[in-house]
Amino acid sequence: MDLELLNKKAVVTGSSSGLGFAIARVLKDEGADLVINSRNPEKLQQAMESLQSGSGGVTAIPGDVSSAEFCETLIRDAAKNMGGIDLLVTNSGGPKTGKFETLTDQDWMDAINLCFFSHLRLIRAALPFLKNSETPSVLTITSISAKQPIPDLILSNTLRAGVLGLTKTLSQELGIHNIRFNSILPGWTKTQRALSLLEGRSQKNNTTVEVEMEKQAEATALKRLADPEEFAKAAVFILSPAASYITGLMLPVDGGSYKGLL
Repeated sequence: MDLELLNKKAVVTGSSSGLGFAIARVLKDEGADLVINSRNPEKLQQAMESLQSGSGGVTAIPGDVSSAEFCETLIRDAAKNMGGIDLLVTNSGGPKTGKFETLTDQDWMDAINLCFFSHLRLIRAALPFLKNSETPSVLTITSISAKQPIPDLILSNTLRAGVLGLTKTLSQELGIHNIRFNSILPGWTKTQRALSLLEGRSQKNNTTVEVEMEKQAEATALKRLADPEEFAKAAVFILSPAASYITGLMLPVDGGSYKGLL
């Protein structure tokens, strides 16, 4: 299938590693021009060098998407560099772990800026450029925790659900401009973030990371964790013009770990 991504102009935040990098890799393989982003300049440079082979250009813009000023700068510079924006993937690192009674107001504010306002601000800044695109599409990266809360991740459970509400609402409000808004909800995937969470569990439960990984795999219908590339292929399809009549979708990519119907 042709995803119709050749020469499309894409911005992917949080893309020096993990799920963001996997999405950037698939977009690049499909011929899109890319702006990638991370708050770690060294890792971002390594990611850019890894992506530079093949068709399509790659530009790296380091910075922290939890900063309102940087969100505007990133989008402005990306649009200037590529001559516009067709596709936007809003992604960020996850918030800290903890239970309700252990988290402070500052913890909540930091998480809100990172996991909610980053999506809102990036979309708002990109909107004028998306309106000028023939194939505008936005994909918010959230988490299966938005549908099925994960223990010790109350910040993620709460704020990812808020991003789903934002995404769905924008799909309705801005559909008149032919802009598609969708969200993809990864389950447990083999990334550094997942490994870090499982290390925390192993310490708490006096087990090993391997044991905790096996437990998490057993909770899925497929009895395994995903590779980042499996997630990325689903994400890029939804983002691409090949999915031109899909909007307002909240798609779990979790191997069947979510047990609900809706």
